[in-house]
Amino acid sequence: MSIQTAYSSQASPAEAVADVKKQLGSEPLKLLLFFASTQYDPTVLAKAVNDAFPGTPHLGCTTAGEITSGLMLEKSLVVMAFGTDALADVNIQLVLEPANPAAVMQALMNFEQHFGEPIAALDMDRYVGLVLVDGMGGAEETLMEGLGDATDVLFVGGSAGDDLAFKATWVFSGGLAHSNAAVLAILRPTGRFGFIKTQSFITLPKKLVATQVDEPNRRVLEFDGKPAAVAYAEALSVSVADASKRFMRNPVGLMAGDEPFVRSPQRFDGNAMVFYCNVKEGMELSLLESRDIVEDTTKAIEAKQKELGTFSAIVNFNCILRTLELKAAGQMDAYGKVFAGVPTIGFSTYGEEFLGHINQTATMLVFAR
Repeated sequence: MSIQTAYSSQASPAEAVADVKKQLGSEPLKLLLFFASTQYDPTVLAKAVNDAFPGTPHLGCTTAGEITSGLMLEKSLVVMAFGTDALADVNIQLVLEPANPAAVMQALMNFEQHFGEPIAALDMDRYVGLVLVDGMGGAEETLMEGLGDATDVLFVGGSAGDDLAFKATWVFSGGLAHSNAAVLAILRPTGRFGFIKTQSFITLPKKLVATQVDEPNRRVLEFDGKPAAVAYAEALSVSVADASKRFMRNPVGLMAGDEPFVRSPQRFDGNAMVFYCNVKEGMELSLLESRDIVEDTTKAIEAKQKELGTFSAIVNFNCILRTLELKAAGQMDAYGKVFAGVPTIGFSTYGEEFLGHINQTATMLVFAR
């Protein structure tokens, strides 16, 4: 399967795109996937990519840091090019209002028209979905619920970033840059593919039940009938002031068997807790504690390689909170080297998409030879 990667840290969009174009050569492409720092003007970058790869379907988004084979980058452009022998088919749809179920449904209907069969009938073993969504719009839950209700095809992806400015994020499709939007793609690879979801936490015995929630604003007012901040601090056996320093180390998780789907606290709002993704009223959450990200990721990749065989490519959607933890631990180089042997691109996200919207996780799409 012909999948190539390239990256550039050239200062201007035109120079960066020309650089990766030169690295990729002239092989005909079925799809181009790219992630870019907001140091590049999004509108200019989108046009540059479209002009450099005319007629090639493409999608991408802005980041809070980039990943490529062996390297964790900043202020760069990373691309993955799929040759015509890598994908049997691909279709891309832009959703301009991802929080609007009708807009999501229209994209799904467009997929049906392209593939010639109902979206619900697409074989999840033959097709895979990619999702890139504005990281500041709060539409991820609605979008992922709509996709999950409509099709068995698994969508994996990330919420766009803006280098921690938290002002505006962008997704790219068709030579244009969009905010308050999502880009969806359904691929039919010619080879095998699979998923890796790794969150590098252990589950602690303590549990918290969300008893009062402001769901639209991702605010938990009460856990177990107590003010959320107080209940969280008590679960950690620390003061409320100290508990605010433990968000990264001790998030909470919705358990599916032994597997946590992480909900990361963002901040205390009085005695309420604001999260980076949705917590629903009545949801029981387990307290989590972080473990070594590099070691955990290495084990997850090795386990998937035993299942699928040699990888031909990895697309890594890695939470910005994990990246910040890697920086604090001096492990950025070590994490990059985990992917040194495989064509890889990825980015530091403002949220991860896989069977819903989650945090402090790496969700990866892997292609096998």
